[in-house]
Amino acid sequence: MSTTVMGGSFAILSPKVKRFNTSLGGRMSINFTRRRPNLDGGRVSNKVPARFMGDDRSFTPPLRTPPKRLYNFSTMPLSVSPLIRFGTSTWTYEGWQGQVYQRQYAKSTFARECLGEYCQYQYQGEPLFRTVGNDATFYRPPTANQLRRYLNQIPEDFEMCFKVWEEITIPSYAKQPRYGMRAGQPNPRFLDAKLFNDLVLTPYREAKFEPHTGPFLFEFQRHGMSVDEFCSRLDKFFLQLPREFLYAVEIRNPTLLDFSYLQMLARHGVAHVYNHWSHMPPLAEQHTRIRGFTSVFTVLRLLTPLKMSYEAAKKRAEPYTKIVEELPQMRRETVQLVRQAVSEGRHAYVLVNNRAEGNAPLTVEGLVGMLRG
Repeated sequence: MSTTVMGGSFAILSPKVKRFNTSLGGRMSINFTRRRPNLDGGRVSNKVPARFMGDDRSFTPPLRTPPKRLYNFSTMPLSVSPLIRFGTSTWTYEGWQGQVYQRQYAKSTFARECLGEYCQYQYQGEPLFRTVGNDATFYRPPTANQLRRYLNQIPEDFEMCFKVWEEITIPSYAKQPRYGMRAGQPNPRFLDAKLFNDLVLTPYREAKFEPHTGPFLFEFQRHGMSVDEFCSRLDKFFLQLPREFLYAVEIRNPTLLDFSYLQMLARHGVAHVYNHWSHMPPLAEQHTRIRGFTSVFTVLRLLTPLKMSYEAAKKRAEPYTKIVEELPQMRRETVQLVRQAVSEGRHAYVLVNNRAEGNAPLTVEGLVGMLRG
């Protein structure tokens, strides 16, 4: 069986299929073996095939439908697939007082205490958020005590998506005062797998946070590396990482969206992050250029309007209390990608930033309404 998605095509095959003909007469079978986590907290060890078809480079990523018995149906929206998790880029916006937050918080304790109320927020009588992004971990890894504080506030079925510490993801330090003497210098710890294992992952194990850990988000700012160099270095890095966690890569260089990037991600079961961001192509074009999903889950991050700088988007959206302008194409393509992922049994994490339309919770509500419609 084959299907076409927003201009890109790929084949969906039975796990029993070993060889097949392509539209151009080629014949090829590539199998990658990887220990994959159960996406709802348990673990399984299985062999997952990923096949590429001939010269047209169509891609069949691995599929696995998690057992429904592991879902906590009491805390999830009843009319949206349990494979979908909506959330916002972070949860600590005081502009959401009176909307998401009804309790009165002291200014000094708001950020530490409001996560529990965020998780309880409902839309049309149903819980809206089943995940959230944590952008603060881009600047420093969390401590085990921080993670334990989160555990005291989140429900059983909730997952957090953490940005990976910038010491791992920036090839050189920007010329910014916060980097001090390192500003403008190469980063010797770029893609240091030992550093990631020792300083980033250790607190999650110490706090026993694994069942609530969504994908780790590796955000790579624009850089001058070629596709081959970038993919080669990432390939070596992911080979050294433990397999019980989920990983996703967000790039800011559109030129990296090619077949080498797809192959590298698929080899490790790592997801591409579809990011709606200033200088990236639209979401649908990203999907077409990489020719399919690369893992049993996918991540979408709706950050800023296209062709608009961070500063302009921030000024336009503040104080984040209302929708300042809907982005119909962004919403439409998000829903299309989510529906496609779910139809193939994949999990979808959708994280929305205030700077996209002005108020992330209202954007999420709009997306849920489109999915229900």
